[in-house]
Amino acid sequence: MSKARTSRFVYRYADGQYNRLPTLVADLINWQVALIGAFGPPAAQAAKAATTTIPIVFTSIDPVKFGLVASLNRPGGNATGVHVVNIDLEGKRLELLSEMVPASAPVAVLINPHGEHPEQQAKDLQAAAPRIGRQILILNAISERDIDTAFRTLIERRAGGLLVTGDPFFNHRREQLVALAAYHALPAIYEFREYALAGGLITYGTSITDAYRQAGIYIGRILKGEKPSELPVMQPTKFELVINLKTARRWASKYRRSCSPAPRR
Repeated sequence: MSKARTSRFVYRYADGQYNRLPTLVADLINWQVALIGAFGPPAAQAAKAATTTIPIVFTSIDPVKFGLVASLNRPGGNATGVHVVNIDLEGKRLELLSEMVPASAPVAVLINPHGEHPEQQAKDLQAAAPRIGRQILILNAISERDIDTAFRTLIERRAGGLLVTGDPFFNHRREQLVALAAYHALPAIYEFREYALAGGLITYGTSITDAYRQAGIYIGRILKGEKPSELPVMQPTKFELVINLKTARRWASKYRRSCSPAPRR
């Protein structure tokens, strides 16, 4: 009969502030941890830069481009994990949102310029917009105050909807984003179902819950003795389109009232 093993988890959060990551990783290394779980490219890069010996399991977009692994099938080194394919879905999100926005209204796009792939996100969306006959308004935000400013700007510019691009900082601020969209009765689309659970209108992307589950499986296998270099990076298996029906009914009701002609006197 095998002996039960007890594992201790040590958590560190950057709260969306990427400049804190090297210090947090160094703290984990001082704890002499057996493995580092790094969620998101900035965290994974910080862990990869800090150690070549401690195993790393990540969830990340484009892990090859970020230098986390040599290839998806043969990672090499001390890191492996889950490839979260979300940045490639921005154009599809724009298309889905456009179906709910009047053709004459621009769509606002919120991007973190200090994020994972801001240039690619902007480029992909600028390329997708003409194909579906849309004008987009790109707004930047790297802080809570910036998000408030972005909403004031998009209201002044009469944007018909909002696309929040995929970024860990925005995930951390999802309650604020959802609340502002609701306050302004603005249809908005996001990457993860957690936004819809918080009251957001619609989300489209991979299942982050499934990605974390897959990462957990790898963590267990490595702690039992397998090597990260021999475990291929896992690809997403589940894509989700999630609509919050309560929010959709509330938005549709406000939209119909705004479109109704004024009563005759």
